[in-house]
Amino acid sequence: MAQRHTIILIQPTTNRATRTFMDYESVPAAMDGICGQFEKRLKEANPNLRNITYDVSDLYKYIEALTDLSALVFDPAILAYAPFDRSWIKQQAFQRLKRLAKN
Repeated sequence: MAQRHTIILIQPTTNRATRTFMDYESVPAAMDGICGQFEKRLKEANPNLRNITYDVSDLYKYIEALTDLSALVFDPAILAYAPFDRSWIKQQAFQRLKRLAKN
């Protein structure tokens, strides 16, 4: 599943105008994108800190606080996009962070 085109559908707030999508070439790249969005929010909230650290529970809280979040991952077996929910995204993000921490 790693190299499958992935679309992240996100609505950060209850305002429907904040709905958007992010387009990635793979699931790992999509998880990097979600982590990047979270890190951007952390930097905006803490502009005076040079180094910002967080753990997976902080990322999970961010994901849970979003009004809506889902993923569409291309499945070549059916030539269509399969939908995945917030829980799946949290699992994938955790696996991605775990792999990055090993390197």
